[in-house]
Amino acid sequence: MHYRTLGNSGTVVSTLALGTMTFGAEATEESSHAILDSYFDAGGNFIDTADVYSTGVSEEIIGRWLGRRTDLRETAVIATKGRFPMGTGPNDVGTSRRRLTRALDDSLRRLGVEQIDLYQLHAWDPITPLEETLRFLDDSVSRGKIAYYGFSNFLGWQLTKAVHLARAHGWTPAVTLQPQYSLLVRDIESEIVPAALDAGIGLLPWSPLGGGWLSGKYKRDQAPKGATRLGENPERGMEAWKARNSNPGTWEVIGAVEDIAAARGVSPSQVALAWLLDRPAVTSVILGARTTEQLADNLAAAGLQLSTEEAGHLTRVSQPRTGVYPYGPMADEQRSRRIEGGR
Repeated sequence: MHYRTLGNSGTVVSTLALGTMTFGAEATEESSHAILDSYFDAGGNFIDTADVYSTGVSEEIIGRWLGRRTDLRETAVIATKGRFPMGTGPNDVGTSRRRLTRALDDSLRRLGVEQIDLYQLHAWDPITPLEETLRFLDDSVSRGKIAYYGFSNFLGWQLTKAVHLARAHGWTPAVTLQPQYSLLVRDIESEIVPAALDAGIGLLPWSPLGGGWLSGKYKRDQAPKGATRLGENPERGMEAWKARNSNPGTWEVIGAVEDIAAARGVSPSQVALAWLLDRPAVTSVILGARTTEQLADNLAAAGLQLSTEEAGHLTRVSQPRTGVYPYGPMADEQRSRRIEGGR
């Protein structure tokens, strides 16, 4: 396992984090605890969860594991999130001071800890003034309820606004951003990655295998079946079967990943994860696993170093398709400048 600082903080985390959205849903408590044990045995130390995962059950499972594994409580770096609905009322959602006060206290209770290492806004809230949210986060750091805070699913302008607003008021700065990022979803590179680099913020990519597409378990024009996410629900979220299967670019990327995996004698998942680990601003890649076997395969990516040629090939094959403006080649040229001058 390798380690990096948590964004622009001094806390050190493993470059492969354990995502726990499956806990209490696709993984029982017993299997969730086994996954946690295996992850820490492999040298991992960074757990990512959220209050909305199985409506609090994921946090509770982690809390009971922490209660059992007291030897690892000081080792574990715990991240959770708040923002999405935890009830049906108008104040059971969002990032208002009222909502987050309750959400944070509930997460602390479910996790059985006195402080959450990284508290993240799960998404942008278009209703709550950003000043209100950032002041709450700054207060929570001062009170010792959280050590650091970050964002998830923010756009580039939203991240930049939050960074500079906190700076202008002298509030505690954010340290991380958690976006969807993989060889199949690279659109964040146009605005979000540059914004993160400019602010010194670390990225925590979620869905690094594209919802399982980059693991090699799906085949072209063969609808998935059985105990997989798409086998159980082909229309699941952003990785829905029909849209991705009908895109030739999907299979071009998967083919490149599988070719490198076969040549190196490793799994496609390891190749896709190794590519992502070397992308600019990435701090830690969030793994999701239903079983210890899936986890073990993914963790092996920590020891895989792609060659310059392999990484370059994957980058070229997966290059996002952009329009003419504002992200096309000529538009990029308008924003560039040669230090020696000239056209």
